[in-house]
Amino acid sequence: QVQLVESGGGSVQPGGSLRLACEASGSISNIDTMGWYRQAPGKKREMVAIVISDGRTHYVDSVKGRFTTSRDNAKNMVILQMSSLKPEDTALYYCYAIISTIQSPRVPETYWGQGTQVTVSS
Repeated sequence: QVQLVESGGGSVQPGGSLRLACEASGSISNIDTMGWYRQAPGKKREMVAIVISDGRTHYVDSVKGRFTTSRDNAKNMVILQMSSLKPEDTALYYCYAIISTIQSPRVPETYWGQGTQVTVSS
């Protein structure tokens, strides 16, 4: 019913920049929160950045000042612009969204993308 498809990611040297994009598609009635989580090998998945429907954003402390997330509500998209990347940013990045479908408009559910790899290495 609902799919999240990520694009972007790849390999970059420390100090470099990358842009991730995620588009939600399907029988969408409303999207509340959209954002990004990441999971490094041997570590728990952690929230990186989220943007709520009213535009408020939240970031994990380790990326504040370096990452910026934004939404294009008309396109059901969320963007993560990453700069000043560090080796510790290396992880699989997952798009995340809380979506109500046309079939169940009062029952928001959490959806995840398939993940896109970000590798920061010299």
